[in-house]
Amino acid sequence: MAVSGGKRSGRQSKRSPIGASPGTLIADPHARQSALRLTLIAPDKHQTIDDASLKDVNDNRGHWPVLWLDCVGLANVDLIADIGALFNLHPLALEDTVNTSQRPKVDFFDEHAFVVVSMIDDPKANRYEQISVFFGEDFVVTFQEREGDPFNPVRKRIAAPISHRIRVRKADYLAYALIDAIVDSYFPILETTGDAIDRLEDALLDGPQKQQTRDLHELKRGTIILKRALWPLRDAIAGLVRADVPFIHPETKVFLNDTLDHSVRLMEIVETHRDMLSGLIDMHLSLSQARINDVISFLTIITAIFIPLSFLAGVWGMNFDPGASPWNMPELLTYYGYPVALGAMAVIAISLVLFFRWRKWL
Repeated sequence: MAVSGGKRSGRQSKRSPIGASPGTLIADPHARQSALRLTLIAPDKHQTIDDASLKDVNDNRGHWPVLWLDCVGLANVDLIADIGALFNLHPLALEDTVNTSQRPKVDFFDEHAFVVVSMIDDPKANRYEQISVFFGEDFVVTFQEREGDPFNPVRKRIAAPISHRIRVRKADYLAYALIDAIVDSYFPILETTGDAIDRLEDALLDGPQKQQTRDLHELKRGTIILKRALWPLRDAIAGLVRADVPFIHPETKVFLNDTLDHSVRLMEIVETHRDMLSGLIDMHLSLSQARINDVISFLTIITAIFIPLSFLAGVWGMNFDPGASPWNMPELLTYYGYPVALGAMAVIAISLVLFFRWRKWL
């Protein structure tokens, strides 16, 4: 899937009214209804509860080393507030969770971290959404706008019959795995975009077409959207690597640093794509202008050839009477006047063509 689209789609989010108290939760009227999925993780076992309730969270918290609560849909602000109270999440972070127009960032509080990232939840439709990740010593809470995410590989690692690192480590490693999955989900998008750029380049060299201008601009707009998401995401991951908080362990920072390298690589690819698209747009304009110049040059040469021919045809076509005066074009009475006139025109036209070729205008 190339990073492009037919129409511009703006993101609208419901913000708190001007002057409202900080931490006020106002749901977007278009938000999906909230649904909870609870994943309980231990080194030797795991359990997943679909359509979970806060009672399930209360009953299991403290009995499992790591708890992952995934909330899909942000319409139920009361439920979100209850989750915040249960895990002691900061109200300003919850407000940023509901207002889904945040730039990727990381904030640290006393007992947890808050990470905002932009996620591609539907590669075929090129659909972005905001995902908020809270994590502390023994819990991870994620908030998604709607169904669809790149977390299935993480879920499979949790559910693997053999105990995986993700089941042995603390919650910070689970948070790393989720963020890493989001970062890695950008690579297929960029690979497809690169293939689309290569195809457009080959087609452009064969001859510029009108539709190519729209395709190039849509691809460039897609790379700008990607850059807007990846640039602050890189800074957020760097903040996690540099953080000095007790719930992010040194062994996890090694993996976070690898994710940081991935985000830097993504930024380099996006910058390369943007430069290539800018160059292709300039080349398309140059080739189109050169094609127009060739057409104009051809028409100019045709016009230059027919100017003397039109002059002769105009002179010989004047309605004079040779009988009235010897100056009234006596050549009109020439027996071979018609073939002579055509021959003269042909000689002039051929001579002009040869002259143009000699001057390398043709």
